[in-house]
Amino acid sequence: MARHRFDGCAAALLLVLASLATFAPAWSQSADARLVEPEAATGRAAKPAVIARHHMIVTANPYATDAGLEILRAGGSAVDAAIAAQMVLALVEPQSSGLGGGAFLISRDAQSGALETIDGRETAPKGARPERFLRPDGSVGAFADLVTSPLSVGVPGVVRALELAHKRHGKLPWARLLERGILLAENGFLVSPRLSALLTAQGAAYFNAEARALYFDPSGAVRPAGTMLANPALAATLRTIASGGADAFYSGALASTMIAALDEAPGHANDMTLDDVAAYEAKVRAPVCQPYRGYRICSMGAPSSGGVTMGMVLAMFEAAKAPVASSAAVPAPSDASRVFADDVSDIALLVEAEKLAYADRDKFIADPAFVPQSADLLDGAYLAARAKLIDPAHPIVKATPGSPPLKGAARLGTDGTVERPGTSHLSILDDDGNAVAMTTSVQTGFGSGIMAGGFLLNSELTDFSFKPADADGAPIANRVEGGKRPRSSMAPTIILDPAGQLFAILGSPGGNRIILYNLKAIVCLIDWHCTPELASGLPNFGSRNGPLEVEAGTQAESRLGAALQGRGAAVTPVEMTSGLGIIELHDGVIEGAADPRREGTVEGD
Repeated sequence: MARHRFDGCAAALLLVLASLATFAPAWSQSADARLVEPEAATGRAAKPAVIARHHMIVTANPYATDAGLEILRAGGSAVDAAIAAQMVLALVEPQSSGLGGGAFLISRDAQSGALETIDGRETAPKGARPERFLRPDGSVGAFADLVTSPLSVGVPGVVRALELAHKRHGKLPWARLLERGILLAENGFLVSPRLSALLTAQGAAYFNAEARALYFDPSGAVRPAGTMLANPALAATLRTIASGGADAFYSGALASTMIAALDEAPGHANDMTLDDVAAYEAKVRAPVCQPYRGYRICSMGAPSSGGVTMGMVLAMFEAAKAPVASSAAVPAPSDASRVFADDVSDIALLVEAEKLAYADRDKFIADPAFVPQSADLLDGAYLAARAKLIDPAHPIVKATPGSPPLKGAARLGTDGTVERPGTSHLSILDDDGNAVAMTTSVQTGFGSGIMAGGFLLNSELTDFSFKPADADGAPIANRVEGGKRPRSSMAPTIILDPAGQLFAILGSPGGNRIILYNLKAIVCLIDWHCTPELASGLPNFGSRNGPLEVEAGTQAESRLGAALQGRGAAVTPVEMTSGLGIIELHDGVIEGAADPRREGTVEGD
């Protein structure tokens, strides 16, 4: 499908430049150089798009991007590259993901066109009870006290999920995919400005003794940016997994090490057992796909709320908005000012649809093994009725949940779960045209702060509702229960064009704003004909069923916020640090972009 972005000469020049990237300096030198650039600490750095013909990878860190690119160049699959990149992210981006966390992965097989998702979300210990986060008097415990305690830690899922993905879609040997992570953990990597700044903000007291010894000096001062930092314990863990597979992580010495670290953590007693760890299973699930403007937007279903909520928003937005013009008739916007024009009626409709969808998300979506199937929230008649509530001239202050066709929905209480960002994303396309989008997390920045075997354990159980029931006594869908997976907003996404061909691979970190970031990118790519570079860098905006949140200090605040405030909308400027990684296929080329707000990179040949 033509995108009308650049003429043939410009496209040819970009392809020549992309081919020259094959002869770039060694991966370690390029990754190191990109991480010590001073601008990387400012929160925004210019990142031009990359054009390729054969394969592409976008990750949150140059070391991880280079590790995945090496696998793609060796003939590995998109899944192979995702595994290699994640093992490196566990070392260089511990604030966001790692072996002690979880992941959702969506893949597309180029030959068959089949889509599938793998659920590697953490699980609560079997002994967990709905009152887990309550004090003896029934009040909710302090988050700061709970997050660094064993109560916040779920059984990690990412290692089992990656092994399952490899068995289904891998090409290279499992051990080969861990080599780069092992080498970096043994020899060291340069601490990035972002990692150093986040460690400084978190402080040494957040971490257990093993983590403090790694990230801070004996006086409690953080390892500064540019420090070469090795993690021998993680190298040993990766070697064990390389030789023994996921079983070596979920049983034996590594499992015992995790339980011991939880037993030693202060504040609350640990109830996770070796049996809980050994029993963990990753699950293959059908994707949630929603038609939109002739495209299909496919993402993760429950226990993620991402795919269903995005689908609800897009369905209501499409119902409320007039058909868009064809791409041949509409020139691509060149910058944010073209998107945030004087007429922001389209965005006003989108924001109102988000409010309605988040209201339903918060009440009805949870682990499908415990609550009704949330995909029924995409019922066409139900969403058409919800869309009639949208009136941009009278913005909704706070939407109330609807009455969807969900069995048992009327019995559920109103939830108040607060998700906190500590997440990463990878988008990958291999030589055969197979696609992977994977979003991976440890929940709060640096998870629980409890390190075992060189990796940090997650704090994902704080994604459950701290209260088991609402003020009326109605049970909350996302309450804690033994063996349950907490609700998430992670939404790795694959988009198919009207002909059913692969169009885009995308996703972002960002807590429960992930849905807003993805929606911004989807609408930008499809409705506004943005390039991946503009879609990833466009100022963020959206509503989680409250005020319109606009990215502070950007045109989202000065133009969009001001315009909608004039229509009576409540507007709140906030920091909105997305980390979008987008790959798009068009005009016979692959075009990719990494969000300028973080240290991610895109590479391809």
